[in-house]
Amino acid sequence: MGRTVEILTSKAELCRSIMGALPDWFSEPEVIEASAEAVEDLPVFGYVEADVVTAMIALKPHLPGAVEIALIATRPEYHGHGAGRHLVDAAERFAHESGARLLTVKTLAPRGRDEPQFEATRRFYDRNGFVRAEVFAKLWHEDHPCLFMVKPLAGEQPSETAL
Repeated sequence: MGRTVEILTSKAELCRSIMGALPDWFSEPEVIEASAEAVEDLPVFGYVEADVVTAMIALKPHLPGAVEIALIATRPEYHGHGAGRHLVDAAERFAHESGARLLTVKTLAPRGRDEPQFEATRRFYDRNGFVRAEVFAKLWHEDHPCLFMVKPLAGEQPSETAL
């Protein structure tokens, strides 16, 4: 059984290690390096199994209303073990504690070619309550259309005694 922990040090090294093991998703070295540099300044959580950080999530607060999943990645040998679901739960807790009402993510939109790894990514977000909100055809690059997905977060229930 694994556990979720906040990662406070060596965030860039962890990012390079996990992203580097996922060439079907992250094949461009400059993207990996830019991501590694970016996560140093973001809240990062890891999922740990048997003393190995098997997955990570980096969050980018857009407060007061939203927190973005800037990066989520799982080492390939741990795909399907539930780490991603636990990390999304951690992101929801972080967002809720920050007062945000939305959790957002950007991923590659369908491009009309066979890309099972990105279809699996989109299905992961679908299963975890995200809504496909909008496609931005040229946000990143015309060959990489961006799918913007949003998950509304449950708010606190009003007290029955509140007036």
